[in-house]
Amino acid sequence: MTTIKDVAKLANVSTATVSRVLNSNGYVNSATKERVKQAIEQLNYLPNDVARSLFKGRSKMIALFVPDIMNPYFPELARAVEDVTNRYEYTFVLCNTDDDIEKELTYLSALQQKSVDGFIIVSSTISEEHISKINAPIVALDRILSSKLSSVTVNNREGARQAVQFLKSIGCKRIAHICGPEHAGNTKTRLQGYLDEVQDEDWFISSYILPGEFNFEIAKQSTMKLLKDHPEIDGIFAGNDLMGAGALSAAANLGISVPADLSVIGFDGIALGETTTPSLTTMAQPIYDIGSKAAEMLVQQIDDNQISIRSEEFKVVLTERQSTISRR
Repeated sequence: MTTIKDVAKLANVSTATVSRVLNSNGYVNSATKERVKQAIEQLNYLPNDVARSLFKGRSKMIALFVPDIMNPYFPELARAVEDVTNRYEYTFVLCNTDDDIEKELTYLSALQQKSVDGFIIVSSTISEEHISKINAPIVALDRILSSKLSSVTVNNREGARQAVQFLKSIGCKRIAHICGPEHAGNTKTRLQGYLDEVQDEDWFISSYILPGEFNFEIAKQSTMKLLKDHPEIDGIFAGNDLMGAGALSAAANLGISVPADLSVIGFDGIALGETTTPSLTTMAQPIYDIGSKAAEMLVQQIDDNQISIRSEEFKVVLTERQSTISRR
């Protein structure tokens, strides 16, 4: 195995000089630096990512943080980011954080030590203080982290309004909402979209809203409670498709017919919604386009750190399937 001594011998310098070149620490004249670089390249001596980036100008590594890899939305998103990063010859690193700030900070520290070139982050826990300590470009995805960062999102509030409007249009008279985690920004905007459409209705009560935490099983249990406590409910807007699938499962367990007695609409447009029984009506995000856009924006920022902050917002589109039916 090639050692730093071999590099020093070939370049006719000391090991301390090789170390200074590798770590960009201390003065080394340009001719000596070039000789060391040539020796490292000739011997294929790459002890760490700092040495590797010495020749490429950067680590050529991009990291994507997602809060729950078990949620099918995020693998679909990750595929788009990976495709774009690979096209630009970047190594793609996927980090599952569980929306746990300690895990996020651990990943951030480790990846910055490896000279990662940039981050695409889906998070509800990272603060502006944490962001200020990151010495690499960042694009926020799915949720806005800071006005100081570029972001790629969808029209969550308007999309939620459209979902409820659709349920009303097919004749639903009592519409409930299964929402995501309280701390998630898109939970709040989708909840607000729901409230925009129902809070002035004489039938609306706050107990029509229950948390599903963007989780199938929790949403299933919440929906069972909801339908037992309020059998008059004939429409459910679930804050994402995974919770929509949970709502369908809850209805099946209770012997409630979907869509004859209950209509259910989700939000996301993941492939899972096509395989549920019945298939799930949803407000579909252009998931691949969103991930691709975030990756393109990050690569542009890496290439030119003077690029101004950009906020891209995509529109969701109603995709009708078997879980909704007109009662008019």
